[in-house]
Amino acid sequence: MKHALVELRNIGKAFRGNDVLVGVDLTILPSQIITLIGPNGAGKTTLVKIVLGLLKPDCGQLQVDSQLRIGYMPQKLQLDATLPITLKRFLALAEPNHALCLSALREVGIERLINQPLQSLSGGELQRALLARSILRKPNLLVLDEPVQGVDVAGQESLYRLIGQLRDRLNCAVLMVSHDLHLVMSATDEVICLNQHICCHGHPDQVSTNPAFIELFGTKTAPYTHHHNHRHNLHGDVIDTNKLPHQHSSDCQHD
Repeated sequence: MKHALVELRNIGKAFRGNDVLVGVDLTILPSQIITLIGPNGAGKTTLVKIVLGLLKPDCGQLQVDSQLRIGYMPQKLQLDATLPITLKRFLALAEPNHALCLSALREVGIERLINQPLQSLSGGELQRALLARSILRKPNLLVLDEPVQGVDVAGQESLYRLIGQLRDRLNCAVLMVSHDLHLVMSATDEVICLNQHICCHGHPDQVSTNPAFIELFGTKTAPYTHHHNHRHNLHGDVIDTNKLPHQHSSDCQHD
């Protein structure tokens, strides 16, 4: 069995007394692509920050491989039109070696744009630029937060194919946050649905034929809606846990 790059057990996190994560288990194996989905406020960003080491959980265990190298792609990049920066300069801020920067751009298919200002790039080109930056140091784990943000449907499908190709070429794991599971279905090995706790998870083929998945996501054109077989109070805490698909013990105290 492969040795885990990241392993989280019974993770809990609260802000100002409100639970954001409760009893979350997550194992990331080498070369695995995991897609994290869930409604706004589900705790996805908090979980990603814990994996990145930017936040400490209130309880639970976090173990990372001693050789872990993370490449991170943020959801969006705020660009100031009055301070133009070229793609070449943008990558050089993270990696001064020009050959490595050019290689990363070649990997994502936009090496021809190396001297272009970031502000002139299309939505898809900018996402590829962010992806290039995340692979500069040959990470063995890519963490991608909404990697197709602001990209049209055709461009999204192309980016998801590219992510799968990068996984294969770099032999890296991928933890990806997404809102549209239908487009990303063919590009992921495991789906985790999060809403403070893990509501459901599994291989996409299994999840997509599960009645619970169909109830969660509806048709491809339907907006994201989230239904549970339990209830939450005003703070988002589960108040009916008898029918939860996965039960977790926790050392955390919850009201």
